Amino acid sequence: MSKPKKTISIKGAISKAQYLCAEKEKCIYDIRVKLYDWKLPDVDHDAVIEQLVKEKFIDEKRYALYYTKDKIVHNKWGRIKIAFALKQKKIKDEFIKNAFDNFSEIEYENILKKELHKKMNTIKDKDEYTIKSKLLRFAASRGFENGKVFDIISEIIKTE
Repeated sequence: MSKPKKTISIKGAISKAQYLCAEKEKCIYDIRVKLYDWKLPDVDHDAVIEQLVKEKFIDEKRYALYYTKDKIVHNKWGRIKIAFALKQKKIKDEFIKNAFDNFSEIEYENILKKELHKKMNTIKDKDEYTIKSKLLRFAASRGFENGKVFDIISEIIKTE
């Protein structure tokens, strides 16, 4: 039988949360989950989060910017998938929109083109309709917008 976890004090929770936030960008939702894991009494959660926000360890606008850039550049995700993930973390729509506005549209399209080219090279089928449908499904699974995907797929098919 495993030992039940001990509860943590407010000071201890603030200290651990500050360390986590200094190590990697976190949002309120992420810290709230950690506070539950640490068995901090629910009544103390808001005090800990308020302290972290006041000391700028947590900034949801900054979090949305970094999260968006990271997911586009490293994970090759589209806006739909990123927005969904941020909404799950209860990030405000204005912060999400701001994060997308701060990312270069040209760089975003170049990432999508590069990913579609890579995917196209793995498709063995020669039927244009099948190629387009596979590319579209691939891009949709990554969270890219259909309109942008249609345009780029058409461009790729013309040049191939």
